[in-house]
Amino acid sequence: MSGVLRNLQEYEYEYAEFIYYSPGYLDREGQLWPVRAGRSQAKPNYRVGPKRIECYSLHFVYEGKVGLNYGDEHIELQKGDMFCLFPDQTYHYYIIPAESPLQMSWLALDGSRVLPLLKLTGMVPEKPFALGKVTSRIKDMLERIFGAMTRYGRWDPAVSLELQGQTCELLAGLMPGAFPADTPSPSGWVGECMEFMNLHATEGISVQQVASYAGVHRSYFTSAFTSQTGVSPQKYIQNIRMGKAKRLLAETDASITEIALSLGYPNLYTFTRAFKSYYKTSPLHTRSAGGG
Repeated sequence: MSGVLRNLQEYEYEYAEFIYYSPGYLDREGQLWPVRAGRSQAKPNYRVGPKRIECYSLHFVYEGKVGLNYGDEHIELQKGDMFCLFPDQTYHYYIIPAESPLQMSWLALDGSRVLPLLKLTGMVPEKPFALGKVTSRIKDMLERIFGAMTRYGRWDPAVSLELQGQTCELLAGLMPGAFPADTPSPSGWVGECMEFMNLHATEGISVQQVASYAGVHRSYFTSAFTSQTGVSPQKYIQNIRMGKAKRLLAETDASITEIALSLGYPNLYTFTRAFKSYYKTSPLHTRSAGGG
């Protein structure tokens, strides 16, 4: 948002965009679905409540400060923090004067799976907030969810499955220890390329193929990927293949030739040479040592 209001409508207490979603049978079978979402920039008189809602509403603080009253408790939250409104609980939240205007995104969820998943993140009605969770990675996940909700005006099975997966990914990212603090947070298309590489690394894909998937020049792709992840695309693909190689050697009785071909190497010699270069030992020795 960054203070840009051109995509937001003006309301009494805020400038906001609202996104709505109607669940279908797959959503209800999955017991997890979005209800509504949005983005806002608060006016100086911003306040909501006291009110109650019927679903679970996650609020992510991008800029500024917000005060939250829940039950007899009070907490002041700032950029990077988040809070959750739980069903049938009374809440009141409002802007706290700060150098930057209060900017938030929110995502309301429903379904029987939401509460147990929220408990795994550490947020419960008695403590409906989490500090420092709103990272660039979480923002990227939210944007993908918002995009899916906005892209389709009416429900269809593909949207349902897409949103279920994205919502679970978001909640997983909010769980303690999900992402080490010093782990780079790949954003946008770089993150999508990582998923593509994770899926197809054992099929012998090249860096050029991944760059083509991203729709950018190979040199730019390599530079951007390395900058955001701390490792080159070629090394990232190699890490995936070698990790799977070591697991297959330790956990299966597949021959080394079979493992080589399964991981996308053209022959045993090429795989053995790559394995020795990576682990400083041979595949046969690794297997005899139990994968250690």
